[in-house]
Amino acid sequence: MTIRALLIAAALTTTPALAQDAGTPAATAPAATEAAKKPAPKPGETAKATLKDAQGKDVGTVTFEQGPAGVLVKGTLTNLPAGEHAIHIHETGTCEAPDFKTAGGHFNPSKKQHGVMSPKGKHEGDLPNLYVPADGKVQFDVFAQGLKLKSMFDKDGSAVVVHAKLDDYHTDPTGDAGGRIACGVAEK
Repeated sequence: MTIRALLIAAALTTTPALAQDAGTPAATAPAATEAAKKPAPKPGETAKATLKDAQGKDVGTVTFEQGPAGVLVKGTLTNLPAGEHAIHIHETGTCEAPDFKTAGGHFNPSKKQHGVMSPKGKHEGDLPNLYVPADGKVQFDVFAQGLKLKSMFDKDGSAVVVHAKLDDYHTDPTGDAGGRIACGVAEK
């Protein structure tokens, strides 16, 4: 189970590099220049979300730590149904039970299609599926390449949502992940 999660995380962190067009040095230089002009996120910045289920029961926490090329996302969750579940960062920092629809859609400031398997994806809020054993407890560490912690704290914030089903990694806009079973608002 841990090996599978590590392999998925490795695939997710390398997918953008595989999808990039090498092009000519002249074609890639303007993009590099534009990236250099933007202020870099501060490595070490952190945030945290405490997740609750539809009945208001604590499900666990997810933490975020900014790195030079993205955000390290770590979680310790309990009391989840066994099986595979999608987990995503959502665009609005509101978690009203029982359906958590107030969290809005997936966090997607660059307006891409959903899924790491989509040629037009991925959302910045797309994360690998969780594999929850029979005891309902899961720990995970994933790296969200390209995500900037600062961008999660726009005027309406962001939330972390666990879904009833797994993410198929390609169906737009949600990965056919089903209902929302847990939610937590990201806070600094």
